[in-house]
Amino acid sequence: MSTSRFVAALAASVALAVSAGALAEEKVTVTFDDLPEGKAPAGFSFGLTGKGEPGAWVVRDKALAQTSTDNTDYRFPVAFYDGGSWKDVTVSVRFKAVSGEVDQAGGLVLRAKDENHYYIVRANALEDNVRIYKVVEGRRKQFSGKNLEVTPGEWHTLEATAEGNRFTVRFDGERVIEATDDTFKDAGKVGLWTKADSVTLFDDLTIETKDGKATLR
Repeated sequence: MSTSRFVAALAASVALAVSAGALAEEKVTVTFDDLPEGKAPAGFSFGLTGKGEPGAWVVRDKALAQTSTDNTDYRFPVAFYDGGSWKDVTVSVRFKAVSGEVDQAGGLVLRAKDENHYYIVRANALEDNVRIYKVVEGRRKQFSGKNLEVTPGEWHTLEATAEGNRFTVRFDGERVIEATDDTFKDAGKVGLWTKADSVTLFDDLTIETKDGKATLR
């Protein structure tokens, strides 16, 4: 190989390594400050796990709000972020439980295949707890949780980290859950989740890949 070709190949290798390193540190933060009020935001797709009416996801008060008050109990509106797929990742969001008679809940979806297959970490202001579930064929199964105060009408931070089969959950910065599960091993969508008649606000959705293997669009 000539010197010029060797240098070109070396430069390409270095560029690839830098690109991989940048991807490993990729961090995305989604905010809603400058989006039209009362409309669904671009960059998200929406679904429903369970029964009842689809969710009504719109920008409200510079946040993303699920505003439908359908009180069907086994009803879980989901909003998937369309920016990529992630396996080993930390996802966090600020949320406020505004109202709901059946439930006042907000959650984070990880490794979602579709609206019936995903992990969900959620906090509930009526039950005062944080729990982590797997959803398979549209049915939830809890595999860890913790009782703690989740005050309605106030902003809280919920964070979930998935690394292999290990999950760590933080609520308002405090580590509250450590658990393992092997159901979903591949990369999938991340997103937001509510239950029943929960009217919930979400803001500052932050996604940070851990393994450099995220598929970003």
